[in-house]
Amino acid sequence: MEILEWIKLITGGAFLLCGLLIFLIELYGIFHLGYVLNRMHAAAMGDTLGISFSLIGLMIFTGLNFTTLKMGLIVIFLWFASPVSSHLLARLEVSTNENLENHCKVYENLEELEAELKQERIDEEKEAGGEEV
Repeated sequence: MEILEWIKLITGGAFLLCGLLIFLIELYGIFHLGYVLNRMHAAAMGDTLGISFSLIGLMIFTGLNFTTLKMGLIVIFLWFASPVSSHLLARLEVSTNENLENHCKVYENLEELEAELKQERIDEEKEAGGEEV
């Protein structure tokens, strides 16, 4: 039984350390990326993944009980809430920023984007076909 406790301790600690590392990477992205959408992306991804890893580590430490169920429900809620709120904030930034062209490429209609993506796929297939020969 003592071996299982050590496995539980090591696994839970590993998840907590991974969560902490993800939070540190998130902080670096928030403070060093230049544009607001890039910073927001770093924050959203870091929050979703970092909190999930941290809570999974805590769930391993507490074992199977009602507290574990509540932490699991928090993880599921954050998986849904964080991307949705980030998307809404990004749409607000795109719709209100008058200088958006300075930071990213803006398409007037969807057909231009589809044509560009189709051309990129064709170019990638040509490059992949040339390497195989």
